[in-house]
Amino acid sequence: MTQGPGSVEISGDTISGTVRKVVFRNPANEFSVIQLDVPDRRYPVSVVGRMPEVDVGMLVSVSGSWHDHPKFGTQLTADSVVPAPPKTLGGITAYLGSKAVDGIGKVHAARLADKFGDDLFDVLENAPHRLREVKGIGPGRVRKITEGWMRNRTRRDAMVFLHGLGLGPATAGSILRIYGNDAVKVVSSNPYMLIRDVRGIGFKTADAMAESIGIDKTSTDRIMAGIGHVMDEARSNGNCGMRLAELLGQSERLLGVDGELVRAGIESLVGRRILVQCMIDDQVCLFPPDLHLAETEIATRIRLIASGEKPWGEIDANRAIRGVESENRIRFGESQIKAIRTAVASKFTVITGGPGVGKTTIVKAILRILAERKVDIRICAPTGRAAKRISELTGRSARTIHRLLEIDPETGTFRHDEKKPIDCSLLIVDESSMIDVMLMDALLKAVPDHAAVIMVGDVDQLPSVGPGRVLADVMDSDDIEVVRLTEIYRQAAQSRVVASAHRINAGALPELSNPQGESDFYFVQAAEPDEAVAKMLRLISERIPDRFGFDPVRDVQVLCPMIRGAIGVQSLNAKLKGVLNPNAAEVLDTGNASYSPGDKVMQIQNDYGKGIFNGDIGFVSAIQHEEKSLLVDFDGRELQIGPDELGGLMPAYAVTIHKSQGSEFPVVVVPIMTQHFVMLQRNLLYTAVTRARNLLVLIGQRRAVEIAVRTDDQRKRLTRLGSLLSRQAKGISEGACPA
Repeated sequence: MTQGPGSVEISGDTISGTVRKVVFRNPANEFSVIQLDVPDRRYPVSVVGRMPEVDVGMLVSVSGSWHDHPKFGTQLTADSVVPAPPKTLGGITAYLGSKAVDGIGKVHAARLADKFGDDLFDVLENAPHRLREVKGIGPGRVRKITEGWMRNRTRRDAMVFLHGLGLGPATAGSILRIYGNDAVKVVSSNPYMLIRDVRGIGFKTADAMAESIGIDKTSTDRIMAGIGHVMDEARSNGNCGMRLAELLGQSERLLGVDGELVRAGIESLVGRRILVQCMIDDQVCLFPPDLHLAETEIATRIRLIASGEKPWGEIDANRAIRGVESENRIRFGESQIKAIRTAVASKFTVITGGPGVGKTTIVKAILRILAERKVDIRICAPTGRAAKRISELTGRSARTIHRLLEIDPETGTFRHDEKKPIDCSLLIVDESSMIDVMLMDALLKAVPDHAAVIMVGDVDQLPSVGPGRVLADVMDSDDIEVVRLTEIYRQAAQSRVVASAHRINAGALPELSNPQGESDFYFVQAAEPDEAVAKMLRLISERIPDRFGFDPVRDVQVLCPMIRGAIGVQSLNAKLKGVLNPNAAEVLDTGNASYSPGDKVMQIQNDYGKGIFNGDIGFVSAIQHEEKSLLVDFDGRELQIGPDELGGLMPAYAVTIHKSQGSEFPVVVVPIMTQHFVMLQRNLLYTAVTRARNLLVLIGQRRAVEIAVRTDDQRKRLTRLGSLLSRQAKGISEGACPA
């Protein structure tokens, strides 16, 4: 026996009690706060954590650990919550009266209690026909009560079964919600189905369940699921497919079975067209059908668009360029002139280059030249922040790709496609390095055949989060005009940030010594993570605001290589909140994070109804405790983020470098330590550095910077698009692919 809070004897941190009140429930992640009436406890016990949906009056068994909340006092954080039907008269009456059972409210619950007293449980379990003895309860209502009561029993038995397989309460609740009364049957026959149907269950979890149930390691379901898992991992790493040899090897190691069984499984998946087989450079490769088709259609659309007539006719580029130079009192460099000439003379153009080379200036010049031809122009970018930035820089309206295509948030489909194309004669796509294969396919389908396309981006930045390397593959094409801007503007050349970015991109170490006088780039040495964190907190909260006048919350953005670890996003967000929002007395805990007024947050899911998008940054203005919601200010628009929408937010004092793509911040602070070794890549550091508009601070070890700069051996993603666009595409054989 262990001593629990309030001098109550608790055995093994496990208690049983009746649900008194459901205080809060977040349907998105099943995080709940409930109050339990526990025998021999004077006051209700507060239980928090992810758990299946429970009802008032239900008896539950909770295992977990005790914690003291600064505002709400002692709480039991649940590891396991197993519901059971209530057995006491009071519990049964409360359960029935809470409308947990269709057709029963407080009135009928009271009548049942008066009629049967302590025998009510036995009547419900063994003689439900006797319920008709109560006034107002007919055959239909008896059926509803019986079904509701038995559903509770089925749920309880299923929860016990699923907990026995090592699943937590939230996952078990998700399984019950999806499969209902068939949950035990489905899991017992083929737990690998859960990989497809239940969010959060991957191959390893399903495989552990299968082993507990006794499913043979050589079962067909297991082998197919293992191959699918390896393909999914390749996709999540940005690949559009896998070489057969790699797929065989990784699947064999994962499954621990004979290679011939794996090979037979792959052949079966190809035969059923769940995988598509191709020859690339004399090697057999496998692709998921959707990615295979998307790359094929991208190549087809690019060739079709590029081969047509320009919608603006012929333009005297030299004269037009001189006009823009005179109007703006500037002088273009050689590569900039080439970019403008190419764009007005071609139907499909790529303009790429690093910071300070004038990509936006080129876009503005093209817009000015084509304005005289009354060309109908649309500008888009992959993220809301990127679209806002290009709009501010050009003075022209820009939209996210999803908004341009008019996505239906309910179905995820786009209103604009090949049957209903966008109304434009020129589409300019900014931050093109961020676009993955599936989004590019959807975008090009919606471009009318007569329109031209200009892709603008920095090919040396991190590639898209999703599969593919679209910008790089398009640049490999023999038929597409590509201009790489190399000359740095005179003003930009004075920036140590710009100079450092170009040095990093060239594989050279940036200048890390202390600058003479004012600078926009500093390197602060720290030997260990604790030292780096301490220096970072002081820099952001004191030195940067005092010396440069920047707001430590609104202007400064910490970008991390990793999420976890002592100097990762999760840890730093907690520490930064402690120094930048120290008086946060109000807290809303969602299970994934806690929020207070004044907190900096990032939207990580597109919400088309509210008009907020992945990467948008806002600030918590208030907590609505009764609604369990936040009011968040996104660029002057105060929006209510309800309990089922909180999963789309994350704290944003610190974010990953990947999350910063397409964004620009006044001040960027980057911790860089050898503890980040697995993520230290040249393009990662280059991307972080190029996010800074006015000031950049690297904090960490010179050794870590050296590792990142020289590590450019990240494996090239396996794609087909570059080969499909090349005239020399002899290394790719489509004849081996199923139609």
